[in-house]
Amino acid sequence: MTTPETRPAPELLAALAPLLAAESDAEAPAAGVEPSDLEQAVWLRLLEQLQETGTAPERPAEWLRRAVRAEARRARRTSDRERPYRDEPAHDPEGPGHDSSPERSLLDAEGRRTLRAAVTRTPGRCPRVLTAMLAPEDLTYREIAGELGISQGSLGPMRSRCLGCLRRMLAAEVPAPDRRGRVR
Repeated sequence: MTTPETRPAPELLAALAPLLAAESDAEAPAAGVEPSDLEQAVWLRLLEQLQETGTAPERPAEWLRRAVRAEARRARRTSDRERPYRDEPAHDPEGPGHDSSPERSLLDAEGRRTLRAAVTRTPGRCPRVLTAMLAPEDLTYREIAGELGISQGSLGPMRSRCLGCLRRMLAAEVPAPDRRGRVR
């Protein structure tokens, strides 16, 4: 919890904002993330440091550069470990080769039910965020943020965390094949 004496000076935040934006813009493409996601992670890291130590970094510009690079490395490591599930092709109901068989319809419906059930089991605000993202109206970030009552800038990182949680939940439900390709 920040107290008045540990609260960051508005001048410090205002001075660091352009530098953080520039550093994030430079590091984000190589990390495979959005610059705004890097910015938010670094702001959070700064607030955590202020809460732990009670003081701002001695050399804020150097600290900020190191923090951006550290967050970019973390994002790269995370994205390196995440792999798409390739056993089934992405479903495009209107696409070429559309299979309208009863079996395909049943499998699609079952997949949607499994996904919706997993969404409701996610923690915190994730069910609301993911439900809004899955809405058939295909809402924009601005519309989703307005509907949820959060800032548009925090929606991307929140969406990323919620999707990561959902991915881990669904991966736990899919049995892993053994060495001979049979499901355990």
